[in-house]
Amino acid sequence: MVKRQLAVIATATLVGALAAAPAQAAASQLVVDLATSTGALRYGATGFLYGLGDEGIPNETMLAALKPQVTAQKAPDGLQHPNGDALKIAPMFKRAGGRDIQIYLQDVYQQWPYENLGIADYLAKVDTITRKVIADPYRSSYVYVPFNEPDGIWYSGNLNGLLADWKTVFQKIRSIDSTARIAGPNFASYRSADLRTFLTYAKANGVLPDVMTWHELGNDFYSNWQDHYNDYRAIETSLGVSARPITINEYGRSSGDLGVPGNLVQFVAKFEASKVDGCLAYWTTAGGLNDLVTHNNQATGGWWLYKWYGELTGNTVAVTPPSAGGSLQGLAALDATKKQARVIFGGNNPSSGTYDTNVLVKGLPSYLGTTVHATVWGIDNTGLNASAAPYLVKEGDFTAAGGQVTVPLTGLKGASAYQIIVTPNTDASAAVANRYEAEYAALGGTAKVTYGTNTGYAGTYFTEGYGASSTASTKFVVSVPSDGYYNLSLRYSAGPYTGAPTDRSLRIKLNGTDLATPTLPGTADWNTWKTATTKVFLPAGISRVEYNAYATDDRDAVNLDYLEVAATSGTVTAYEAESATNTLAGTAVVVSDTAATGGKYVGWIGAGSANTLRFNGVAAATAGRYRMVVGYANGELGSGATNYNSNIVDRYAEISVNDGTAKKVFFRNTLGWSNYWTTVVDVDLAAGANTITFGNASTGFAPNIDRIQIAAPVG
Repeated sequence: MVKRQLAVIATATLVGALAAAPAQAAASQLVVDLATSTGALRYGATGFLYGLGDEGIPNETMLAALKPQVTAQKAPDGLQHPNGDALKIAPMFKRAGGRDIQIYLQDVYQQWPYENLGIADYLAKVDTITRKVIADPYRSSYVYVPFNEPDGIWYSGNLNGLLADWKTVFQKIRSIDSTARIAGPNFASYRSADLRTFLTYAKANGVLPDVMTWHELGNDFYSNWQDHYNDYRAIETSLGVSARPITINEYGRSSGDLGVPGNLVQFVAKFEASKVDGCLAYWTTAGGLNDLVTHNNQATGGWWLYKWYGELTGNTVAVTPPSAGGSLQGLAALDATKKQARVIFGGNNPSSGTYDTNVLVKGLPSYLGTTVHATVWGIDNTGLNASAAPYLVKEGDFTAAGGQVTVPLTGLKGASAYQIIVTPNTDASAAVANRYEAEYAALGGTAKVTYGTNTGYAGTYFTEGYGASSTASTKFVVSVPSDGYYNLSLRYSAGPYTGAPTDRSLRIKLNGTDLATPTLPGTADWNTWKTATTKVFLPAGISRVEYNAYATDDRDAVNLDYLEVAATSGTVTAYEAESATNTLAGTAVVVSDTAATGGKYVGWIGAGSANTLRFNGVAAATAGRYRMVVGYANGELGSGATNYNSNIVDRYAEISVNDGTAKKVFFRNTLGWSNYWTTVVDVDLAAGANTITFGNASTGFAPNIDRIQIAAPVG
């Protein structure tokens, strides 16, 4: 959170040093040893500092698809930033599968460096915070972080003062919350001598942290991470301290790393190899997964890297980069059950250049065969702009010699990341754009890939295991460029199966919610394939589409080949906020803005229950759930630390249908009052005409509303 100036200077130094690098170099070699397991996947690098802003910010799908582990957020009701309250984001984080929520206790203060009002003032605040935590239903998921970068704030040059106050605050927390997990010391950088002193004191006084934390925000991470890690473990051993879990709860330089796939691979690879946790640093705005997400539901290039990481299965295996401290790094995993190996890699000096490398995969297990198939995918750096999706770099069959194959790659981009998927040589067709192969998707329950003797499929194989199962699931992550209707075309096989009807069905779940149960007509045998198409409304950006077994009988006994997603037409009805048919109450008023559709919007909604915008005559052909696309703008900045970050406010609206119970919906800040974005909200409408009311009964305002659009979820 600090070291901003130091990090910028260090980055500039590195850039200057890299400028002298040769324009062309011989191909390097990245070695992946599938025969050397390095343990269970931790997914630890998928963590965020202030990556979550409010409930729904970012969209839960953006978080869930990454298999998140740790997030670090402000103390409940803290003043450091307008959003990011640990207790308020907890329900969404836990629904998305998150593990630990670290609470920066000192972020209860408004300024940075934190106002130093004395230890008595801080202890009173710690008391209040701890009592809020123990009353929270997610109490067991929280980790207290008593001090943040203490070497740069209250205790600069005063380590003894920190030690004394650490003991005092630690004991205060434990006196209220006897089961509390406490993390520290949270130095701004790796400080070997100070860590030794800290641990010596903490052990002697019975106040050892449960989780060891420090920050990696400078260039020295790239060359010295392993030295830092090894040195810390050696200190523990020499002092007789049991190994602590490690969380690097701020990582990444202040410029050049966030959102850049080729740079972020460095952190992901090294943290996973060391089996530690890490949180991306908070250098820009809260609630966007630290520049992995834009417009709340759209992925930057960096997001796809973490999505690849979250989809690794099995155990990690040994990866040897060209040099331990060099720019090209990677990680890999082997899944014996799925018969797949995956390699993620990237990085080059300079990052703006290109490079060639040979990926040597050795120790091939017998179940992959003597000839393997490899598909290579790339994802480019898009900055803060949306990324369409990964693209195919190379695909081919490779014959093993001595239990190894080499995949030669040329012209790779320094700022990009790459993924190789290695399977048995069973490919029946080449990879196709906008096609999501089932065998590459995340699987759940009894769903599996066997690479057997079936024929007629596309790609390298298919997903099976739906027969005699109510748990099988094939989980696709898809990307579309805009809100609208899309055809989900599922290629499947449904041959004769004892006890099963001729026609089958599956349940589609969209972004965590059951959507439809389409019929899948039977096929003549298990080598015959058909396509079933379901038209659905998708939001711009990322969606999770799952095809699930759901019945106790075998009506859902199918094999799945692939999913294709294509834009199509559908009925979407728009209602302008400024329409004379609507009802404006209190301070709500029509305002002109050429950037809004129709040149007008309705503002000054909220800041009291009397100030509302009501859309009248919202038509629904039948009663049921509909998608409401809300066009809005919100450029509000709030109070908080004034010397870093943009303190954006995610305004919320209370939305009610036909005067029913209002639902609170947060709207991601659009970074400007004339930037109109959309967000999709589900609403339950009655058949015929409906009213939809926007308000905010609190002292805060709702966003400016441009228009709404209504669409049925299934066309």
